[in-house]
Amino acid sequence: MGAEQQHSVTGWSGIVAQGRAVPARMVARAAAALSALALTVALIIIAPAAQSNTMQAGAHLGVASCAGSTCHGRMEGDGAVVRQDEIARWQEPSTPAGAHSRAFAVLSNARSATIARNLGLPNAASAPMCLGCHSSAASAEGGTFRFQQADGVDCETCHGPAGGWIASHYEVGASHAANVSRGMRPVDQPRTRAALCLDCHYGSTNDGQVVNHRMMAAGHPRIAFELDLFSTLQAHHSEDADYAQRKGAPDHVQLWAVGQAMALQRSLALFQDSRRASEGVFPEFTFFDCHSCHRRIFDQATAVRTGVNNPARPIAEGMPPYNDENMIMLAAAARVAAPALADRYDARVRAFHTGLGEGRASAVSAARELSAVAGELADIFAATPMGAAAARRMVAAMAADAIRPRFTDYEGSVQAVMGVDTLLGAMVSAGDITVGAAAGIRGDINLAYAAVRDPNAYSPRDFQAALGRAVRSIGALR
Repeated sequence: MGAEQQHSVTGWSGIVAQGRAVPARMVARAAAALSALALTVALIIIAPAAQSNTMQAGAHLGVASCAGSTCHGRMEGDGAVVRQDEIARWQEPSTPAGAHSRAFAVLSNARSATIARNLGLPNAASAPMCLGCHSSAASAEGGTFRFQQADGVDCETCHGPAGGWIASHYEVGASHAANVSRGMRPVDQPRTRAALCLDCHYGSTNDGQVVNHRMMAAGHPRIAFELDLFSTLQAHHSEDADYAQRKGAPDHVQLWAVGQAMALQRSLALFQDSRRASEGVFPEFTFFDCHSCHRRIFDQATAVRTGVNNPARPIAEGMPPYNDENMIMLAAAARVAAPALADRYDARVRAFHTGLGEGRASAVSAARELSAVAGELADIFAATPMGAAAARRMVAAMAADAIRPRFTDYEGSVQAVMGVDTLLGAMVSAGDITVGAAAGIRGDINLAYAAVRDPNAYSPRDFQAALGRAVRSIGALR
């Protein structure tokens, strides 16, 4: 997702009672309902009868198994326990909420055709390197399958193959814990959700689940990920009192922090994997900051530096820096939620950047040590309730002297403005800041987004100034 897309989906056209919401959903809901009606009715008609819990636990049953009118296939969301219009929300045709249902369809559009042609593929819709994330096939987990590839990323891709729990999860007295014991994925748990989402939104060691430099050179969008923001955009449920009773009240700050720690772990794990680290004689460039190479070349006598000094990256001029967007966010989170580990974490970050200049063996060893500390932080975050007070302090930490000078590259700055928006949304969701007060500083948030709107016009100093203004505005809200 490019910064322009991020701006369009996270810009505050509003924060509502349960956290951030994308206002276009409200505008598009009637149209979405109409466009989904035919398919929903068809699914209801063909939906199979309830299956026994003795069905093979790994069986992937497909969207039709969830689409009954007494289950998740209604057109209105007023169910006693769950909304019951989850499939209609999943199918919304033109908003981020419907992105998963469109995942396979986009493989047939003009952009995908161009990417496939550039990669020498017959078409994207049949290419294994595309289907691993654009369809549900890769997530069916070795059981028996009953799904339509055209459904894209369907219910069971996230919630797990339903063969073992589809009947029991709607029985009287059913509990979330019992469903999980039968194979439902506990995506309410931050670590589980992060691990699942990162497979496609960052990359994994599975075939077909990595976007490498060759794919981006062919035209694939740059990968960017922030767990709480993306979860909000894809939410098909309501985080109401009933949800809190069954699964616990959501902690958006915790989700953001765990997502940052696990994204860094995933990046370092892929970097250590020899299959992912290079292609031919070339290193895999997706691990490095794009703008360290994609800048204007000055080779005349009056050549100027293209890099900007970064106190957390002790690397020689001209060496490509590792993409440290999650490292920077994690540094801010650690200073608030795990201060005893913050200095050790920063030391490991510096050691890793130093190791990159000493050769692959040194870099891999340093990556292993940094990943271990990131794992400790993820464990602490996942076990620590956070909330609005922590969100305030994390926002302030991003613009403090220890972190602000690290925003010297585009990717880290994009991650920072998403983080500020996410944490502000968490404050509103927790009732620490009113919707009106947050909307009143939208202009300052938008200026920070504007500073990363165009990668080719990115200026570290301009961004640092814009971020500082946004953070000061948030700090003034009470």
